[in-house]
Amino acid sequence: MSRVLVVEDESAIAELISINLRHAGYDVTIAGTADQAQAAVDGVLPDLVVLDWMLPGQSGLVLAKRWRTQARTRDLPIIMLTARAEEGDMISGLDAGADDYLTKPFSTNELLARIRAVLRRKAPEALDTMVDVGGLKLDPATRRVSKDERDVRIGPTEFRLLHFFMTHPERVHSRAQLLDRVWGDHVFIEERTVDVHVKRLREALDPVGCSRMIETVRGAGYRLTQQAQVLSS
Repeated sequence: MSRVLVVEDESAIAELISINLRHAGYDVTIAGTADQAQAAVDGVLPDLVVLDWMLPGQSGLVLAKRWRTQARTRDLPIIMLTARAEEGDMISGLDAGADDYLTKPFSTNELLARIRAVLRRKAPEALDTMVDVGGLKLDPATRRVSKDERDVRIGPTEFRLLHFFMTHPERVHSRAQLLDRVWGDHVFIEERTVDVHVKRLREALDPVGCSRMIETVRGAGYRLTQQAQVLSS
């Protein structure tokens, strides 16, 4: 049974989400503030967090950013829940580390579909073998990315994106193709999401001189090439 932490200060909404998640077979914990959420995560690490943006005290955005910087919670799947519907807000949420973004009002069926999709994407790829492209190494079993023995700090979505790129090198992939192959249940996710995660992937690869391996092909999409690796050293 997957454990879901619902961080929502409006008790009616929190209870509605909780009832529907429990009915769907999830083990649910509710937190009404950032402090309560942090205490819950410190106690038992959940499998996924449904995180409200606007919370008393610290915002959900601050909480997500903090979790992404800590080793224990770096890979914690987060779905941001918010009344903020502007594209800039969505990008801010994704930049803070959210794996997905849902605006209020929302249907519980859509939330459940997104939770299933995020948990599916989190499923381990331990049976897959290590990939090496231009000296950049990715090991699905240990979820480690490295270059010349230097580890790359990388989020879970960027890890999956890089894994797909590295197992399909030198090929151009459109945003729609990447959504389909990396995100899977992409009916709920906008193509702009791909751009945000590619930007974060490049930032993660920059300290080891591999950011230019991810090329933008104007009008077509993205590809990973090891030819550019020499240029970025």
